[in-house]
Amino acid sequence: MKKHIIILLSFTVLAFSCKEVKKEVKEEVAAIVKPEVKLYTFDGGTVMVNNLELFSQDTTYHGQTKEFADAFYVISHPNGNLMWDAGLPEGLVGLPEPFTDPSGAFTVSRRDSVVNQLKSIGMEIDDIQYIALSHTHFDHSGHANTFKNSTWLVQEIEFDSITSETSQKANADNYNAIKELTKTKKLNGDFDVFGDGSVVIKSMPGHTPGHQVLYVDLPEHGPLLLTGDLYHLYENREHKRVPIFNFDVEQTLKSMDAFEAFAKEKNAKVYLQHQKEDFNKMPKAPEYLK
Repeated sequence: MKKHIIILLSFTVLAFSCKEVKKEVKEEVAAIVKPEVKLYTFDGGTVMVNNLELFSQDTTYHGQTKEFADAFYVISHPNGNLMWDAGLPEGLVGLPEPFTDPSGAFTVSRRDSVVNQLKSIGMEIDDIQYIALSHTHFDHSGHANTFKNSTWLVQEIEFDSITSETSQKANADNYNAIKELTKTKKLNGDFDVFGDGSVVIKSMPGHTPGHQVLYVDLPEHGPLLLTGDLYHLYENREHKRVPIFNFDVEQTLKSMDAFEAFAKEKNAKVYLQHQKEDFNKMPKAPEYLK
């Protein structure tokens, strides 16, 4: 009798153990399976930097010029779509010649509108639930107002800075580019857009008060980081060079350290948004990274 009880108990323990193992395996598989996230890259224009010396605190780039890409992106997630950055102003589309700003530092151009480019992936303006700008400079907010029905994900300190009375007067063009974005979610630090860790806005202040970068974990491509304007050039990343027009140099350097630590932790591929070589690596819509 005792022998039968021992055997029965053994089978019970074994069955319970198998259930626990199966449960653990299911949990592990669920953790491994990534949501069907896609990243589309679009052309938001071209910036010819006529005075590259602006992009370092010293004279390293004295007398040099460089052409910058100006990308914007759509991240498609099962729970919604996010637009990251908004390119150059759409008033440039159709101009017979590129436009040079009064200082002569930048010559800019843009070939196509956001509406036309979204059509290439079968989307319309109202398909974008969220818009997030790395920051509110003119080359990242060009068509932002087009998405006035979307929720703007913005660091509270960036919002307060760009909408202040001082900014409205001193930086009227930058303010006007975002003034119609009245549906806002103000952030104070990092923000997991869809709540599953696949698309995360990372606070990286310094270039502007509320500058941010974007982390995206794609099913096949793996994790990547879009740098906004934390870095403009490969050399700036390598040597931690800071543009002379950054809001706060010390804050920028701290953000660079935090960025590199996070990139290493996640083993993420880094894409510099203004670096043409990185822009050219990305498949262009209607193709996508997945």
